[in-house]
Amino acid sequence: MSRARRTLSATVTLALACTTLTGCFDESSPHDAVRDFLVGWQSEDYDLAAGRTDGDRAAVRKALSDAKLELDAASFRFKIKSVSVEGDESRADFRAEIDLGENNPLWVYDSVLPLHLVDGEWRVRWSPSVLHPQLKEGQRFAVDTETTPRQPVVDRSGASLQRPQFLYVAGVIPSQLGDQAEEVVRRLSAITGFAQDRLLSRIRSSPPSQFVELATFGRTRYLAMKPKLDSITQITTQRREQPFAPDAPMEIVGKVSALTPETEQKLGGPQRAGDSVGQSGLQQAYQDHLTGSSRTRVITLDLKTGKEATLLQEWPGRENRSVKTTIDRAVQTAAESAVDRAEAGALVAVDRSTGEIRAVAAKGMHEEKDVLAGRYPAGTVFSIVASDALIKAGVKTTQRLPCPAERSVGGARFAEAGQAGQAGGPSPTFQENFAKGCVTALASLARRVDAPALARSAKAFGIGQPWQLPLKSFSGSLPNLGSDADKAKAISGQTVQVSPLSMALVAAAVASGTWRPPVLVSEPSTPDPTAEIVPDPPPQPVALDPKVRTALTAMMRAGAAGTPAQTGRGRVYGVAAPAGDEGSRQAWFVGWQGDIAIAVLARNYDPAAVAGDFFATLHAPS
Repeated sequence: MSRARRTLSATVTLALACTTLTGCFDESSPHDAVRDFLVGWQSEDYDLAAGRTDGDRAAVRKALSDAKLELDAASFRFKIKSVSVEGDESRADFRAEIDLGENNPLWVYDSVLPLHLVDGEWRVRWSPSVLHPQLKEGQRFAVDTETTPRQPVVDRSGASLQRPQFLYVAGVIPSQLGDQAEEVVRRLSAITGFAQDRLLSRIRSSPPSQFVELATFGRTRYLAMKPKLDSITQITTQRREQPFAPDAPMEIVGKVSALTPETEQKLGGPQRAGDSVGQSGLQQAYQDHLTGSSRTRVITLDLKTGKEATLLQEWPGRENRSVKTTIDRAVQTAAESAVDRAEAGALVAVDRSTGEIRAVAAKGMHEEKDVLAGRYPAGTVFSIVASDALIKAGVKTTQRLPCPAERSVGGARFAEAGQAGQAGGPSPTFQENFAKGCVTALASLARRVDAPALARSAKAFGIGQPWQLPLKSFSGSLPNLGSDADKAKAISGQTVQVSPLSMALVAAAVASGTWRPPVLVSEPSTPDPTAEIVPDPPPQPVALDPKVRTALTAMMRAGAAGTPAQTGRGRVYGVAAPAGDEGSRQAWFVGWQGDIAIAVLARNYDPAAVAGDFFATLHAPS
């Protein structure tokens, strides 16, 4: 929709088929007349063009100038196909290519220049049909466009994720302006900032009895401008309802605004007044799908009646369509309610079997920049991924591991956050240390696994995988593991970065037995409706080792046992951990219940409590 006007060369290509040399170099040849007329028309040197016709010079100049205005044309280009001569008569066949501007198509048609000798000079026999074979006396060109309202972004059931919002469209009916068109657009341009010449061209190219949209305003801007708009008596303002105001998840859905002079310039314009512009989120990413493109008709009008005489060309435009997301209204509502209890936090929920995103909620954070694309220390929730490599390396979940307050591995120091470590008695098992996130115990396993194995497990759980969403997202990153200290830091999640979304997918992989890439939009398949290159396919699902999955399920059952995550009915699986070192104010809960896997990141609040509230609300009797 933001295609800039094409800038076309002012050179006419003469492709003349000559049968003999004498035919090409007669003393009196129509070629110069044909060339000068078309070059003059194309380059807007209308006096040159008119001088090569047998018509009234002023009338021809006006007709050529009016044709450009009536078509609101960005440019003309002509190619001569052939020139034939028969006595005192000649015929030049040519092709016209007219850029209709305003993001409309290129209009191409074939026509003929009739010529004859006048006092020994070749001249174009002037009539309106010189401009187009079907243009007759008493007629003019016009361009009739029809746009359809912006389509909504919808949830997985097809319900709109926007609320209605009123826009105010200022416009005119050309036939009611008389000779005041230039004065009206001068005053409107001064008020709105839209280019005066563009407003005037829009009026002159439209059918005279059709309401021509010139400028669109949101409510606040309209109320500020209303007194000045009302002072232009020829301007009519229509109030229109459009689904613009976003519902939750608001920052994922995105904001929409009416076209302004600033966005017109930014988009490469010119755009049509009345256009809506996605400013963020899916509204911006799928702008061209949601708005489509205008149906455009080039017609002739009867100058006496103003009615359509002939349809010269029609383009149906690109149909606009809604964008269907995987958001589930009930899951989103439960996520919003749960996150609202924290000082600041985020929750993302995915379907365990498909990777489809069911909810994105945030408080004091941004749903796209922080929840989908944020980069946070994984902390010991990364031990879910590390355990895959450790169990495959032969570490038993029943193996006992001391959990001291401090430990050094390969020269790197590790400490329990706010804990004194193991108080006495038998050492806890690997599973127990996993469940409570004992950093010192987990770090001690670094020597039991090699770096390639950790990297393979991270990749299997999607960390660093090149999956893409239509919005910014982050799949996670694992550093180079060149030493035992590096491996220990990775196992304890100190050097691993993840997003809430990437960790929700990790939980979904354990819950379902297969890691899958995320899906936010199910229809259409790509944000660009005109894309010629097929997007790269998403990463393939990766099945977990069944024995490892069984062990991880038991470990995550233990991780959620006795925590606020179990507030509601039914069993919750998961693990909690600080998001960073011992001084971190943020903490994770990563887990699942039923078909929904989640990751919660909360600040100065128990993330397991957020998870418990979420699952309790989601599964509460209706």
